Amino acid sequence: MHIQKKYLRFLLPFLLLLLAVPAAPSLIDIGKSYRVNHQFEAYTDDLFLTEISKSALNLHYTLAHPENFNITEYSTTLGSFSTASAASHYVTCENKRASLSDFSYEKLNPSNQLTYDILSLAYETELLPGNNYLLEEVLSPSLGSQAQLPVLLAEYTFRKEQDIQDYLKLLASVDTYFEGILTFEEIKSQNGTFMSDVTADRIIEQCSAFIKDPDTNYLKSVFADKISAFPGLSEKKILAYEKLHDKILNEQFLPAYQRLIDGLYLLRGTGKNAGGLCGFTGGRAYYEYLLKSKCGLYEPVSQIQDRLLAQLQLDMEECRSILAQSPELLSSLSGNTARTPSEKNSPEEILPILQNKILKDFPALPDGFTSYKVKYVHKDLEAYLSPAFYLTPPIDTLSPNDIYINGYVGLKGIKLFTTLAHEGFPGHLYQTTFFASTDPPLVRHLLDMGGYVEGWATYIESYAYSYSDELPDLARLEWLDRSLNLCLLSLLDTGIHYDNWDHQKAGEFLMNFGITDADSQEEIYQVIVEDPANYLKYYMGCLHFLDLKESEKKKLGNEFDPRIFHKKILETGPCQFPVLEKYV
Repeated sequence: MHIQKKYLRFLLPFLLLLLAVPAAPSLIDIGKSYRVNHQFEAYTDDLFLTEISKSALNLHYTLAHPENFNITEYSTTLGSFSTASAASHYVTCENKRASLSDFSYEKLNPSNQLTYDILSLAYETELLPGNNYLLEEVLSPSLGSQAQLPVLLAEYTFRKEQDIQDYLKLLASVDTYFEGILTFEEIKSQNGTFMSDVTADRIIEQCSAFIKDPDTNYLKSVFADKISAFPGLSEKKILAYEKLHDKILNEQFLPAYQRLIDGLYLLRGTGKNAGGLCGFTGGRAYYEYLLKSKCGLYEPVSQIQDRLLAQLQLDMEECRSILAQSPELLSSLSGNTARTPSEKNSPEEILPILQNKILKDFPALPDGFTSYKVKYVHKDLEAYLSPAFYLTPPIDTLSPNDIYINGYVGLKGIKLFTTLAHEGFPGHLYQTTFFASTDPPLVRHLLDMGGYVEGWATYIESYAYSYSDELPDLARLEWLDRSLNLCLLSLLDTGIHYDNWDHQKAGEFLMNFGITDADSQEEIYQVIVEDPANYLKYYMGCLHFLDLKESEKKKLGNEFDPRIFHKKILETGPCQFPVLEKYV
């Protein structure tokens, strides 16, 4: 009894103290929160592993060692493409959204709340097309599946012998994959949503050029180079693999392209619309869906157009101001002779300079995340690839970090310098490795956030021009020229696909900005028709970063530090812009 009284006397002031401050979470609440977070992380990891196992191509480019993730079985085909799979996609998204809502958002930690927000918005977005899925187009002369697939196969890395066997199976599955696409195109034809004859002819021409000479097809030479360099294979095995590769190439892969050509040729003339998406029933709504799904843009098209027009005006006024002061700079604009730091001209010399220059505006990469190599595009691939590109490494190795340069294009001077900034530092390579250094959830690598990724790489070009040894006004003029070009193309994109601009209207728009050549006008129009929303991914993405920066500068004034701002963006990582703005 005596002990109890002493204990109560001690406890009473403590209880009174508890009444004076907010109650701390109970151990039960902490346990519940831990359990919810653990379950959510397990759910997203399972989601990643399930989705990535559906395609050997995606799996190979994402994980170097899938066996370390207990992935031992996976489809060694390119998958299927059909109206049934398109319809089931919506059911799957609805189910995933329902599963996501089972988790208590309030009990998730900030990292998991971010993942939840990204997934939730992605699922909602994927449900938007509804019955308009027949407006989807997987074929286009430049960015279509048939154009990108050979490059992805050519760059397929052989890390172990199983990779060689998987590659050969993928090569053999192309005929089935194209068969599904052709069936889908036939249904589009019946529905009145098939492509125009101009687009069909351009795809036919691209495919015909690819298969023109089987004996010199670049996949043959690239495979021979890779297989001969693969360690541990006997000469007999190398010859056997080469023989099998040639057999699949000649008897399955290339004939699949011929059947695609024949199928498209038979469907010519059934297209009802040679213009933008708005020429189809439900086309405007589908364009709005593309802006959300491919670009991460959720504002109305009219607001996007207003933002583009405002930037166009600002850039033109600044150009006039600079040229009024220094008219001689006009002759230097867009020249390849512009100076780069210390007159360094090779990629191997420029990239270390960029790494150092960016430190005043961007945070340093953690130790161990700066290894990279400059490689040069295989001679047989030069005509088919971009001037330069960064090949994203598998997430479990984060290497190799390879920047490829296409010697065929002949980049030099300021164009090479800013291209390397776009692909390397502080562009794609830097952004990819920085985000990876934060050890994000696996599922974050699953989603395609093109607006963030390409918008970031375009945004940093505004810094890259100033990192060169150009005169400041000339460097600024070069960036403004780049910005104006992307702005015009983005405005054209919205005009063609949302406002129903025809050739004449688009031509008149281009003429106002000095593009008077009829062939150039036609090519620009056709490229935008074939790949809707592509330019907005780069440019509106860039403008979102610029606007976010200006907003933070206004709030913080002299306390604004670009390194802290960029660090927050990089740590948040690829996501839709409403989500990015919420967290930044």
